[in-house]
Amino acid sequence: MIHNVALSAKLYHWLDFPLSEVVGNLGVANQVKLWGLENLGEINPYDLPWPESGRLAGVDYGTVRIGVSICDPSRTWTGPLETFQRCPDPIEQRHFRKLVQENQIGGWVVGLPIHCDGKDSAKAREAREFAKWLITITARPVRFVDERFSTALANRLLRELDLTHKKRKKQLDKVAAHIILDAYLESSKHPGFNPITLENIDDAQISIDG
Repeated sequence: MIHNVALSAKLYHWLDFPLSEVVGNLGVANQVKLWGLENLGEINPYDLPWPESGRLAGVDYGTVRIGVSICDPSRTWTGPLETFQRCPDPIEQRHFRKLVQENQIGGWVVGLPIHCDGKDSAKAREAREFAKWLITITARPVRFVDERFSTALANRLLRELDLTHKKRKKQLDKVAAHIILDAYLESSKHPGFNPITLENIDDAQISIDG
């Protein structure tokens, strides 16, 4: 469970700079690899291995907006990437495939909006279905993070930055995604880390201890 994850000192940099500048500074724009995502065929969501290195993207799932964050290839830092407004499925497919191609994303970390008592929720089941969709259309594996308090923490952090309500709302989802990804990376550093995967939560009544 996310208890307290601090935003990086460079949050203003991520919130204020155009994405093209950020990507350009990372050297990604000149290193795009076309991985044949248009011809994926049938993919079993359970078969893809988890990459032990390379960029990951965090996802704050929503039915109206989806927040996305990203880390560097060494998984040292994370930052907000975008807030994506939901739209018809073919457009979403093209968008997320393009994200993978342009940012060399090796895997997704999706927030699970479970209940405060750790029990499964309808939103968590929706997030799992979205995760399967992501795997199918991008050929990248997914892991999950308990995101019970990520949105509340993102709201608090944005208030501390003294942004207007309008600006906070615009940034909220991608900052929540940043918190989700940062929480996963921090947890993965600890001995005995046991990631939440499709295999150990799908088709079951989950209960995640805080």
